[in-house]
Amino acid sequence: MQKLLDRVQAIDSLLCVGLDPVGDDAAVAQRLREVIAQTAPYAAAFKPNLAFFLSRTDGVELLKSTISAVPDDIPVILDGKFGDIANTADHYARFAYDVLGADGVTVNPYLGDDAIRPFARPGKLVFSLAKTSNQPAHGLQDAALAHGGTVADCAAAIARRLDEEIADSTIGLVVGATDPAALARLRAACPRQWFLVPGIGAQGGDLAAVLAAGRRTDGRGLLINASRSIWEAADAGAAARVFQAQR
Repeated sequence: MQKLLDRVQAIDSLLCVGLDPVGDDAAVAQRLREVIAQTAPYAAAFKPNLAFFLSRTDGVELLKSTISAVPDDIPVILDGKFGDIANTADHYARFAYDVLGADGVTVNPYLGDDAIRPFARPGKLVFSLAKTSNQPAHGLQDAALAHGGTVADCAAAIARRLDEEIADSTIGLVVGATDPAALARLRAACPRQWFLVPGIGAQGGDLAAVLAAGRRTDGRGLLINASRSIWEAADAGAAARVFQAQR
């Protein structure tokens, strides 16, 4: 966690650059190097999406080289949305941290705290799904609970309790930019936690609304992810600079 705090303070940025590479393998390898080099001055973190690498020949090696290309002072959050029972989750954690060298992960809490705890290593960042940016026709997150609130609220409460219980790790939430009202509600329920916020740009999330709804009282507490809008930009660095300046 200290790595993220130091980075945010050093460059005054809340931008997380998502790496969701599309294109043929050779072109992608070159583009990844370009995007990292051009956006690093403005990035509080990088977030490679595991699926976009695993779908490729030698995708794990490409992912390892991508993470290695990120400057050492910038955290890397592996977006795998891992979610399985504890012994399986432990192996996913070994893959993310020991094989790849990531600083954090995203996890799916559907199986409960067993799916989260193995990733909560000292110093690591864990972002647990609460209210995601997609808008499915048939979803679980907005389902009302008999005792009040929604499934998303329950997921957030579990992550908050674990964050308070496991003192040497940081467990935050994934909260999408496409529902500012839900973002504000979860911020009120979890005033101290860090939120990883996808959905700005291509998915229609509004940056000003996200900042108003989700920032902590200290002006921090958000990592605002931008993926396609940076990847597809003619000048990735310029696109990242615009996001960073609007914090």
